[in-house]
Amino acid sequence: MPLDRIGETLASFYDSLVAEGVPEHLAALVRKVRQSESDGDVAKPAAPPAPRAERIALVVEDNPQVRGLAEALLEETELSVVGCDSAEAALAVLQARGGDVALVFADVRLAGEMDGLQLAHAVATLWPRARLVITSGHCVGRPEIPPEAVFIQKPWRAFDVLLEAERAVGEPAPPIL
Repeated sequence: MPLDRIGETLASFYDSLVAEGVPEHLAALVRKVRQSESDGDVAKPAAPPAPRAERIALVVEDNPQVRGLAEALLEETELSVVGCDSAEAALAVLQARGGDVALVFADVRLAGEMDGLQLAHAVATLWPRARLVITSGHCVGRPEIPPEAVFIQKPWRAFDVLLEAERAVGEPAPPIL
């Protein structure tokens, strides 16, 4: 395959990733490179930065009462809260707004085909800047949880959940490698 075809293929793949929540600063870099290629490398002044989007806490829990409690608790933070009952519903939110998700708070046992551990591994791989908190009333081995994740045993304390939300907002997100 010729080198220019590889570049075109990668560019089209990147376009779909941007739509799925790749951080805006990477998307801006790709747009700048494309613009310089189309303008014949003529330098243009930088556009002012876009306003920062709202930060989201994604609560993934199949028990409506527990999900409602976690949502109500996280609504007291500066994060907007989105609740889902399955990993599949959470992935749909992440694909649409992944770059805005600061915290994923997920139970291990969920409705649907995927469980919370599978969701955790997907989040750790595809949205590494989101703080990942896994919870369960059952024992979960550390090797099953991504190393980036925090585990909170059920029944969790409100303080522990709020502390993780504060960390998601206040601590710098890990760099994207």
